[in-house]
Amino acid sequence: MSLETLNRRLEAAKPSATYKIIDRVAERRAEGANIISLCAGEPDFDTPEHIRAAAITAINNGNTRYTQVAGLRALREAIARKYQSENGLDVSWQDTLVCCGGKQVIFNALAATLNEGDEVVIPAPYWVSYPEIVELCSGESRIVTCGAESGFKLTPQALARAIGPKTRWLILNSPSNPTGAVYDRDELKALAEVLLDHPQVMILADDIYEHLIFDGRDFITLAQVEPLLAARTLTMNGVSKAYAMTGWRIGFATGPRWLLEAMEKLQGQQTSGACSISQHAAVAALDGSKDFIAHSREVFQRRRDFMVELLNQAQGISCEVPGGAFYAFADCSGLIGKRSPGGSDLVDDEAVALALLEEANVAVVQGSAFGLPGYLRIAYALDDESLRAACGAIHRFCNDAR
Repeated sequence: MSLETLNRRLEAAKPSATYKIIDRVAERRAEGANIISLCAGEPDFDTPEHIRAAAITAINNGNTRYTQVAGLRALREAIARKYQSENGLDVSWQDTLVCCGGKQVIFNALAATLNEGDEVVIPAPYWVSYPEIVELCSGESRIVTCGAESGFKLTPQALARAIGPKTRWLILNSPSNPTGAVYDRDELKALAEVLLDHPQVMILADDIYEHLIFDGRDFITLAQVEPLLAARTLTMNGVSKAYAMTGWRIGFATGPRWLLEAMEKLQGQQTSGACSISQHAAVAALDGSKDFIAHSREVFQRRRDFMVELLNQAQGISCEVPGGAFYAFADCSGLIGKRSPGGSDLVDDEAVALALLEEANVAVVQGSAFGLPGYLRIAYALDDESLRAACGAIHRFCNDAR
């Protein structure tokens, strides 16, 4: 056996397409190119001052040591209050778990429950990491394509067809990365009716973009719509998107205690507790002023409106209006089959994304990375001037493609 031999599941998993593009952006910038990056999924705002102040206070008070694996009790109590007041879930602090980011919540849950051959239903378009985490945790992804005709959302009929005897989980992300699609109460209720008939299926509700929902709509989560599913639903969230705290690495969840205990056991042998300073900051985020959230939501909705309008003016691109998050999922099929201004054959969405980066100095992510070819995910978490400059560059690229 070679020393370079890797775990076969790690060999089968693909690197994150988003980070692959981010790495190329860094290379181009190092070469002197002025790249406008619309590929990273993080707010461009600074973490609010009162949250930063709480972290500094924690440092000055010496709160820099290991914490409990499941998280500081003060944070778990704040998380429970959040789920009670914002989501109508009847949970206590013992029904919560703190992890090193939302991704670890998902990884811990699947690693703790999946056995060889177990299936996870994943609606596509999906966040790039879902299928790869399933693969690394010995499971198999059951991808269900949800196109524009369904608003990029899973229908009850498609869910019923996808569930089989080996189905262990359904992952449901609303608002969605990459499409910004948002499930309303009636849509979730219809999915719940299907799930009630399949008691072996767990549900992972990825609510990380909960507070980035537009047009005055209310957010609703599955366990809130159908309390009978709460005993097998892991409702996951975090502070990264709503509070501009992506680098603080705090994710959390509530769900059945047997599952949380298994996840805690796994985490205890993996990373132990999350960063103590970040946990103190997260308490301030969850218990402090929410004015920042309302402001950022207003900014993102305004950006969404002008981005969608400008993208729809580009030849070969069309874009539906997303209901949340900070992504536009633009159909670029009108460009496929053409030649770029620099002479590259635009054979697919990946070729379009690469040509935009190399020729127009605009970085986006191809839809095929999210399970739906023919699209581009465009993140509008950037200042207005940069977004308008990016749209201008995209327009010129599209108009000159032949």
